[in-house]
Amino acid sequence: MSDVPEFTIRVDQNPYLPAGGREMHAIVTVEAHSSAGEEATGEDDDETERRRAPAAEVILIDTSGSMSYRGKMAAAKRAARAAVNVLRDGVRFAVVAGANRPRMIYPQGERLVVADETSRRNAVLAVARLEAAGGTAIGSWLRLAERLFTGYDGAVRHAILLTDGKNQHESAEELDAALRVCTGRFLCDARGVGTDWDVAELRKITSALLGGFLDVPDPADLEADFLAMTRAAMGKEVADVSLRVWTPRHARLRFVKQMVPAVEDLTGRRVESGMQTGDYPLGAWGDESREYHLCVEVDEPGDVGRQMRAAWVKLFAGDAALASGNVLAEWTDDETRSTRISGRVAHHTGQSELADAIQSGLEARREGDEDTATARLGRAVVLAREVGNEQISDLLDRVVDVIDPARGTVRLKRDVSKADEMSLDTRSVRTVRTRHGDAADGPGEKRSSSQEGPP
Repeated sequence: MSDVPEFTIRVDQNPYLPAGGREMHAIVTVEAHSSAGEEATGEDDDETERRRAPAAEVILIDTSGSMSYRGKMAAAKRAARAAVNVLRDGVRFAVVAGANRPRMIYPQGERLVVADETSRRNAVLAVARLEAAGGTAIGSWLRLAERLFTGYDGAVRHAILLTDGKNQHESAEELDAALRVCTGRFLCDARGVGTDWDVAELRKITSALLGGFLDVPDPADLEADFLAMTRAAMGKEVADVSLRVWTPRHARLRFVKQMVPAVEDLTGRRVESGMQTGDYPLGAWGDESREYHLCVEVDEPGDVGRQMRAAWVKLFAGDAALASGNVLAEWTDDETRSTRISGRVAHHTGQSELADAIQSGLEARREGDEDTATARLGRAVVLAREVGNEQISDLLDRVVDVIDPARGTVRLKRDVSKADEMSLDTRSVRTVRTRHGDAADGPGEKRSSSQEGPP
């Protein structure tokens, strides 16, 4: 069995609340340090492989008729070939062609095959024979992937989805039903190539399946994207991690949001796990770091000087506890303490608002509501500068003329390419970390093992 990475938790917050204050915010940073990912460990290749988690990979390639234009099919073949060639020996995998109905490309029959020199070579030969024809029914592709992953519950189960179009050949209800079946069964990262696919649709799919998605306007860039996605999947060492949050009586968790690497609201994914505790799925992990924003609301504020544990957070992989930490609260009449804002909380609050401003602004622009679009995208310009998200600032410059960046005074551009608008929409949730030294103003803590506390 593979070794689980060493996990640590750090909580950044200002624990002081004013008299009568009820709302406590904290940023929970989760880091996983993988011994298998270290260089120069002195281990041989067999030992390194033993330490890795078993994995299963399904590559879903859109082969609808529109893929035959602008070099998309040729680029998809190169990308799929690159992904197959970096699969580790021993990984179970399959390649699927997606159209009105999905079709097994390699291997034949609904099954996964073990990756080795021979199977990778045969898969590459099968991919070379792909042809574009038919329509798009993504829900059916995902359902096939779910069937292929059956029986591999202990493995890191990951799918790559490529499409160039909208889900036109099945209803929205059919796609939603497929997502309900697939949620929790595997992770899925997606790429939209060209400009004829639907950003909101891919966002919904990857959000449900705990993955990420990006736009690839130029098909020539697909190969690099597939390599990056597959290598990241091959680096995962634990399949299913969850964040367990306990809150005291007379308190409730208002929200849990992933903030790094991308904004994702996990609040609605809560699964009750005990008295006053709920679990939130975090997906598969390798050697990496992610950040989460928690907000706890206390029903009855404490008296000045009272201290309490506002939340207790703990990581689990199956039944194994990996790390834990505390969110604290203390009521004070010292205004200098209670008004101090955690740098990380402020930073991530701004990034969450930035994503909302961009998405609502672009939606208003598409609907012809220029006043709302101007106001929201102007606000996005201000927020992008405040959080230091230079990529978003550059993308906003392609959609609006910035007159006063400090005040957010902008003018909508009349001629905006569809690719630029889609890139801004797609990347609105991709965040930047706080700059070095922008840690919390209030005390933080770091724990790498269980603390005494609620179960």
